[in-house]
Amino acid sequence: MSKGFLQIFEKLYAYYGPQYWWPADTVFEMLIGAILVQNTNWNNVEKALIRLRPVLHPEKIASLKTDELAALIRPSGYYNVKAKRIKAFLAWFKKYDYNIDKIKQLSLVDLRKQLLNIRGVGKETADCMLVYAFEKPIFIVDTYARRLFKRIGLQMPDDYDDFRTQVEASLPDNPKLYNEYHALIVEHGKVHCKRKPICYECPLFHVCDQQIEDNIT
Repeated sequence: MSKGFLQIFEKLYAYYGPQYWWPADTVFEMLIGAILVQNTNWNNVEKALIRLRPVLHPEKIASLKTDELAALIRPSGYYNVKAKRIKAFLAWFKKYDYNIDKIKQLSLVDLRKQLLNIRGVGKETADCMLVYAFEKPIFIVDTYARRLFKRIGLQMPDDYDDFRTQVEASLPDNPKLYNEYHALIVEHGKVHCKRKPICYECPLFHVCDQQIEDNIT
């Protein structure tokens, strides 16, 4: 197998199968989860979402005071900061009448620019929203992707957008593929390509430049 980005995707997909990400009951829950997951793990996000569930609707959260929202999302960490970020996101969302379909009509470039202008929404968060909520084809550059491609031996740029566009140049313009690719890389990072990798039975073992002998004997 070559080290092409599409071939890596195909190998991961054959090994793990479809991931059905993002884990959320509604698109709005996904959007809030993308903010809550900043600087924390998903277990903490789930705890916060459970507390939010009775008000997990744009108008209801918008009606809360910032300190009330912060108290609800406390398990996610940095709750005061994240409450302000959610409020800023909702102010933008309201401009589109909280209508996901209306937002989907925007071009990827225009929508990404708008998301990045929202306080507290960085590139990774914006791109998660673009892929999972608004069904736009864009590659999400996270810690798992950087770790995986580096270990495989691919020379990837440090700059976020340079990294992203280098991957995208080799992939078809298919939102579902980008959805699965990110989810598969995350799953692979949790199962095999951890900080200390578990190379035994890794689906990418034969193309990896950093095989750990202790894990394969």
